[in-house]
Amino acid sequence: MSVRRAVIAGASGFIGERLRSELSGQGYEIAIIGRSGPICWDDQDAIDCAVNGAELLINLAGKNVGCRYSSKARNEILNSRVQTTRILHDAVSNATTPPKLWLNASTATIYRHAMDHPNTESTGQLGVGFSVDVARNWEREFLRGELPSTRRVALRMAIVLGDGPATQKLVSLAKWAVGGPQIDGWWPSHTRYRGIGPDPTGPRRSGFYRTQGQQRFSWIHLDDVIGAIWHIQENPGISGPVNLSSPQPVTNTELMAGLRRVAGRRFGLPAYRWMLEPAMFVLRVEPEMLLKSRWVLPEVLLQSGYKFSWPDLYPALVDIAD
Repeated sequence: MSVRRAVIAGASGFIGERLRSELSGQGYEIAIIGRSGPICWDDQDAIDCAVNGAELLINLAGKNVGCRYSSKARNEILNSRVQTTRILHDAVSNATTPPKLWLNASTATIYRHAMDHPNTESTGQLGVGFSVDVARNWEREFLRGELPSTRRVALRMAIVLGDGPATQKLVSLAKWAVGGPQIDGWWPSHTRYRGIGPDPTGPRRSGFYRTQGQQRFSWIHLDDVIGAIWHIQENPGISGPVNLSSPQPVTNTELMAGLRRVAGRRFGLPAYRWMLEPAMFVLRVEPEMLLKSRWVLPEVLLQSGYKFSWPDLYPALVDIAD
């Protein structure tokens, strides 16, 4: 009996480590592609060899977006996603026995700032600006051309709750005096969120929204990221973009209340933008993570029968904190 093989690109993060463990437990032989190997990104022959004959290809590669968007970081965020996806696309195109399924990370940030209605795969509207342009160019590279023997799914992940940097920074905010809702407002404009890539979108300088802490926060528990991947693998009718997000998004006010309960803080002052900007500067992350209204629903997963292990926020936060 032949051994099933899987290829994971970008397996060093907390999602990749969990996937590697799960696939090993299922009897897969795993090849890892990464900046430090075992298979390196500059070795196309080795990548071609690993991909050829593999049953499953999963690409999670990309510079962590939990940073400040300097010009250097912006270029690294974009290039680390597009270039690695292009290398894998070439490998799949060259394969005599290409993978049956290729899952490529993407982001739910591709959708617009939404306060009026949620974004699904069929009705969602794409946004503008840096983060959206990164996602658009990433998916464009992934979905280009014909790969008739390989089913491709772009995983538009909401913020993943687990033992990762986004969760740690959110809990840190709850522990500080600024553990109340985040309220957008005027702040000196900057160009860190300007568009990027061959067809940049949006204004050059930043603005703000009057959301009053009611901006939506779409999220997903790490268990459901893994569960959704197995669900997609078992349902060959699923292809194209798929939203990986809980069916129960919350407001920013509800998010921070849940985080305070988990952190053991009874009170939290509202964090107006003039307070939030210095705190996020210290944490080395952009306020966009909390101020953009990400309202996303997992239409494809729900319609294909996926049952979420963690549909509600507070039990998910308690599980992660344990």
